Amino acid sequence: MKRLIFEPEHEQFRDTVRAFISREIEPHAQEWEAAGQVDRDIYRKAGEAGLVGFNVAEEFGGGGVDDFRFNVVVAEEMARASHAGPAFTLQNDVVVPYFTSLSNDEQRTRWLRGMATGETIVAVAMTEPGAGSDLAGIKTSAVRDGDDWVLNGSKTFISSGINSDLVVVVCRTNPDPAAKHKAFSLLVVERGMAGFERGRKLDKMGLKSQDTAELHFDNVRVPAANVLGQVDQGFYHLMHNLPSERLSIAVTATAIARSVYEETLQYCKDRKAFGKPIGTFQANRFTLAEMATELDVAEAYIDRCIQGVLDGEASAVDASKAKWWGTELSKRVVDSCLQLHGGYGYMNEYRVARAYTDIRIQTIFGGTTEIMKDLIGRSLGV
Repeated sequence: MKRLIFEPEHEQFRDTVRAFISREIEPHAQEWEAAGQVDRDIYRKAGEAGLVGFNVAEEFGGGGVDDFRFNVVVAEEMARASHAGPAFTLQNDVVVPYFTSLSNDEQRTRWLRGMATGETIVAVAMTEPGAGSDLAGIKTSAVRDGDDWVLNGSKTFISSGINSDLVVVVCRTNPDPAAKHKAFSLLVVERGMAGFERGRKLDKMGLKSQDTAELHFDNVRVPAANVLGQVDQGFYHLMHNLPSERLSIAVTATAIARSVYEETLQYCKDRKAFGKPIGTFQANRFTLAEMATELDVAEAYIDRCIQGVLDGEASAVDASKAKWWGTELSKRVVDSCLQLHGGYGYMNEYRVARAYTDIRIQTIFGGTTEIMKDLIGRSLGV
């Protein structure tokens, strides 16, 4: 099915992204996977090529492009190439928007130029050992002391936790239980601040080259000038930006599934059993037909959500629907593709085997499937 949301400039940009991946990422992919993280210089190179920083204002060295379709192109091409190590979508779609929408003039001058060039890698720290999807259960806290906030607590499962230079930390700044959601703020912790320690680089089942870490804060003095947005309004700032993160996850998951499906379709045409291609067996043909249909349907809905972003009509509910449906479908598609590969599907030399472990996190991070369904259900008045 022909997709209608992209203009010629987006397809030209797609060519640029593909060339960059081939030139700068693919030669190092195995090395980064073994190391458990990418060389941070890849972000600088991405900045030079325009793959990151395009949504930063021109006055700070960015591209000044406020068009989510460019974000989508980067997400899709990185997913199709099976290179999740450089967390460009985290940088472009999740964290940079906090800075562009919430920072004041002084903060923009101080931070945005590095994000535009790729020299500054950013992360957001929400999840804690005892608080994942339940953001209201966050225990990490900060107490005002003169011109500083004194930050204490721990975070876990933080993408770009090792490479990041700036970390947006979600913390409790109002200890009053009655404050409920009006108790959290966003503090920007900078590399090298005393008391800020990076813990284990976590050993994950998938996404091996994407550094994921524990972060610890022991009486870290964070200047009041590093509060992002308004004090005690952090929860609402998160809710405003989470829809774009969830839509980005849906885009990525569906693109992974689409590319694995296309490889599997070719495999089913080439691989023979009992003297004929395995794709000609009715059961396999039906499986391929089902996947082709479901992927087309999912992409059509996701594209409609992307258009909603462009039109300023995107809602958190729309993004939640795209997120849970796209990621659950992708999980099923990759599983079916692995089955069609038979024993070869279990070998890591085949893309489908790596995709099988990489795709599993998609239904969890950015809000689990169950949380997405709950948000949608509440919107229905039940």
